[in-house]
Amino acid sequence: MNIVVGYLPTPAGRAALRAGITEATLRSADLVVVQGHHTKPWGRHTGPEDTEAAVKEDRAALDESGVSYELVPVAHDADPADVILEATDRDRTALLVIGTRRRTPVGKLIMAPTTQRLLLEAGCPVLCVKAGYDAA
Repeated sequence: MNIVVGYLPTPAGRAALRAGITEATLRSADLVVVQGHHTKPWGRHTGPEDTEAAVKEDRAALDESGVSYELVPVAHDADPADVILEATDRDRTALLVIGTRRRTPVGKLIMAPTTQRLLLEAGCPVLCVKAGYDAA
């Protein structure tokens, strides 16, 4: 059984990773961490190197947790939702964990396209975790 986490090097991504570790521990499941990339202000993308640097300290938490995990990078030309959905389709995925940002009242009317797609198309339960969530 797998728990899939959609990870970005952001506070929401780290919250999702912490929640994924907790869920994998509770369920005695393996963790599949899909490492995405995002656009920073002024159009700069985080690349695989940026994501790898950001996940290094989180990898220590993964190692300390004792949970078996796999890191799956998202290529720049790939749609993160496609990669995450493919990860949930393989093997037996019990749960998908994603992070969400706090939004303004107007922003709440419009859901991020990737989040919306994952909620609508995932074939497993989806846990949305707010930035700042601490599973401890």
